[in-house]
Amino acid sequence: MTNKTFHTTETAWCPGCGNYDIVNTLAGVLDDMRFKPSELLLVGGIGQAAKLNQYVNANGFSGLHGRALPAAVAAKMVNESLTVIVNTGDGDSYGEGGNHFLHNIRRNVDITHFAHDNQIYGLTKGQTSPTSDSCSVDRTGACNLSKPFQPLLIALAAGATFAARTFSGNREHMAKVMKAAIRHKGYALVDILQPCVSFNKVNTFGYYKEHTYELEGDYDATDLETALLRSMEYGPKIPIGIFYQVEKPTYHQQRPAIYDGTPMIDKQLSQDTLQTFLNKFA
Repeated sequence: MTNKTFHTTETAWCPGCGNYDIVNTLAGVLDDMRFKPSELLLVGGIGQAAKLNQYVNANGFSGLHGRALPAAVAAKMVNESLTVIVNTGDGDSYGEGGNHFLHNIRRNVDITHFAHDNQIYGLTKGQTSPTSDSCSVDRTGACNLSKPFQPLLIALAAGATFAARTFSGNREHMAKVMKAAIRHKGYALVDILQPCVSFNKVNTFGYYKEHTYELEGDYDATDLETALLRSMEYGPKIPIGIFYQVEKPTYHQQRPAIYDGTPMIDKQLSQDTLQTFLNKFA
């Protein structure tokens, strides 16, 4: 990494991993957007993608497998001033964390979710993940009989206000999408196609460069019906870009009695008031 503000330490990823492009691009984006490390919280669960917050000079939280979103959402709820960015893998987000994925989208909490989608469980050495292609074969020789999970389609059906896809090998496009997602007020999902050079020999850099293409310049990202249809387009060509983006009330905006302009973390709570609350549960 060349970015001085957000660079911290050497990573532990395999040489050639798509995560290098993601972390370098994200560091550059945060610098371009003039963030201070103290204004950010990067959250991860378990997995290669979830390590990203450990390699960026900002506030970080590492949680359990599939449980990054509850921690990220809780942090945002109590401290609205934080910009909260979640980095997870496809297994972490769509497998173990599938329930949190669905219901936090429904809440429309103002966080950004980057899902590093390499269609494999990389940390545990190459098992098929929720997004693995049908009939793909893992390291055990077993054929994947399940239909691939479709992140954008599921997110849109759950009420996502921002749903996008990009490719780690197209850093200019990835940076543009990342900036839009971070600026978006509400839950922003970006499914990032990225190769696993060690365990996925099909969905390689070459594969994605050949099969991905950018959504048309006149594409209407406010049309939900079109977004649903285009999100199901996955092969032989794979569209990348912002499929859907609309402004709707965020979790905080829908609860003015609780969020009155002063972050919860800054509100004063006397011992007597706290004791009154505790007595109700005694």
